[in-house]
Amino acid sequence: MTFRKYLVLAGVTVFASAGDAMLSHGMRQTGSISIHHLSSVIFAVLNPWVAAGILLLLAFFATYTTALSWADLTYVLPATSLGYVLLALVARFVLHEHVSPLRWLGIALITGGVGFVAGGPASTTHPHVESIDSETRVTAVASGAKS
Repeated sequence: MTFRKYLVLAGVTVFASAGDAMLSHGMRQTGSISIHHLSSVIFAVLNPWVAAGILLLLAFFATYTTALSWADLTYVLPATSLGYVLLALVARFVLHEHVSPLRWLGIALITGGVGFVAGGPASTTHPHVESIDSETRVTAVASGAKS
């Protein structure tokens, strides 16, 4: 895997964690909202922390879709789950939330699982799809179409 692909996976992790943390901080400032009162939703979105969180989550989706364009979901999702570790650290030390020992254990298990996934291939081959593509090319060539 290239440095650029590692950078994309790091972007997915950082953008998701930072965006979620900013949303949490902003919504604490905003207070409780109801989807039935559109003005409270608009007020929440206009909070600078919430707006910054939304922008970071848009960056997350951009990097996430980029990663999914060259790797399997079963690789991308676990590889970016290190964001749970980052988010727990931010929640504990920046947002001053209580993180129970059981949650820390879960985070440690996730981190261990990432090690297993990172050792495998980023993309798997799909023989059925490849055979369909080959048949399509053969049919196109046989009928005189350009491929």
